[in-house]
Amino acid sequence: MKKVAIIGGGIAGLVSSILLARKGIDILVIERKSYPFHRVCGEYISNETVPFLQSHNLFPEAFKPSRISRFHLSSIRGKGEILPLDLGGFGISRYTFDYFLYQQAVHAGVEFWLNTEVEDIVYYENLFEIKTSGRSTQANVVLGAFGKRSRMDVALQRSFIRKRSPFVGVKYHVKTEYPEDLIALHNFPGGYCGMSNVEDSKTNICYLTHRDNVKKYKSIRDMEEAVLFRNPLLKDIFQNAHFLFEKPEVINEISFETKSPVSDHVLMLGDAAGMITPVCGNGMAMAMHAAKLAVDLVMRFCEDKNFTREQLEKSYTLLWNKNFSRRLWAGRQVQKLFGKEWSSNMAINLAIHVRPVTNIIIRNTHGEAF
Repeated sequence: MKKVAIIGGGIAGLVSSILLARKGIDILVIERKSYPFHRVCGEYISNETVPFLQSHNLFPEAFKPSRISRFHLSSIRGKGEILPLDLGGFGISRYTFDYFLYQQAVHAGVEFWLNTEVEDIVYYENLFEIKTSGRSTQANVVLGAFGKRSRMDVALQRSFIRKRSPFVGVKYHVKTEYPEDLIALHNFPGGYCGMSNVEDSKTNICYLTHRDNVKKYKSIRDMEEAVLFRNPLLKDIFQNAHFLFEKPEVINEISFETKSPVSDHVLMLGDAAGMITPVCGNGMAMAMHAAKLAVDLVMRFCEDKNFTREQLEKSYTLLWNKNFSRRLWAGRQVQKLFGKEWSSNMAINLAIHVRPVTNIIIRNTHGEAF
């Protein structure tokens, strides 16, 4: 029996582990934390994922995720426009969704090493040796699902990790009067803030800012009052919402640099393969789709002796680029419109007066049902 090791237990890692385990593959997931836990994430999932999730009994219907069909875009000065989202999506927290998927994976027979961080992966004679601080194991296939930035990127000497990134992500859950069907993107100097509801009528606030904004002030709260409050819509939300976290979830050095879908024979999934800018809100959908693509090829590799590792890696790279490279490029172009006063005003004017252009942007950053 072939053994597959998955490094990282986010959405991509969990979904791929479930699908492979249900097909009888020996699966190990190594995750550096224990479930449930929060992640810095916009927590909006495009409806392109719904047929896939439902077909595998993985749609989180029991948690009553919010149904999102409208998009509110505002400039730094708070000038805004609400647009329809043709495809739409749903909102569910990573705390809830990841834990739900983890339980499904355990039920499918997946083995987990929790609170464990991989220190090195060595490929030799068609096998991987995976080393942690306390133990090691071997696997025939390794999937890298370790997120935006990891010590594994350093261990694998991936080129993007050598470049400093100026972006910091911050996330809260709050209670406030917020429409359940609305996702928002509010600009402020040097960044933008996304808002949408998740389960239990909670609202997720997740924003991306330049590290210079954070360094300039004594605390994140001081920075928010000085920078985010320049947008009156954000000022009103932050001053009137009930914050549910004792402190925000924060992640540094978020990189949107081009990454490789395969590195040292490891197939990369989700943000480890390439991160779409949060302005597009489709990272989780892409993670699930990448998991599906990888699972189909890994099963072929496990069952067909004539399907070589070289063919596995080449096929995955081609499929990944075909499905996601254009979306990542489009996301980087769209991001350039946000965080600056003149360009965010231009984006708002486009949204109001040239609706076909806005529809093209939305379509190019969303995928089709899979």
